[in-house]
Amino acid sequence: MPVSLTVDTRSGVPIYQQIVEQVKRSTALGVLQAGEQLPTVKQLAIDLTVNPNTVARAYRDLERDGVIETAPGRGSFVKTDGATAPARLAANDVARTAVETAVREAKAMGLSRSDVRTVIDTVLDRWFPEEK
Repeated sequence: MPVSLTVDTRSGVPIYQQIVEQVKRSTALGVLQAGEQLPTVKQLAIDLTVNPNTVARAYRDLERDGVIETAPGRGSFVKTDGATAPARLAANDVARTAVETAVREAKAMGLSRSDVRTVIDTVLDRWFPEEK
């Protein structure tokens, strides 16, 4: 797998979720191509120095979400049939997680709903000016 996965035990985000988000992001960005094989559960657990059950949970979630498929005895692969739809869903999931984190932080800083909406609208106008 050409993509390098990492985990941050101090981030507060569960390790399995970090793996899921990184694989989804890599799939959405085309770093991981349809049909590409992921490391085995055991190998990724060794590489990340985590419990194999953590990696297995991430792979189950990815399979449930339609991002990967597992063939017993062969391994786990980025899903090939309809790869565009799962990639788009993966991109949406990653973006949603990032927005949720930003909104949670804004709320923790005491910003009101209308303040957060103003910030988001400003950012959207900056990045999507043609859609005004």
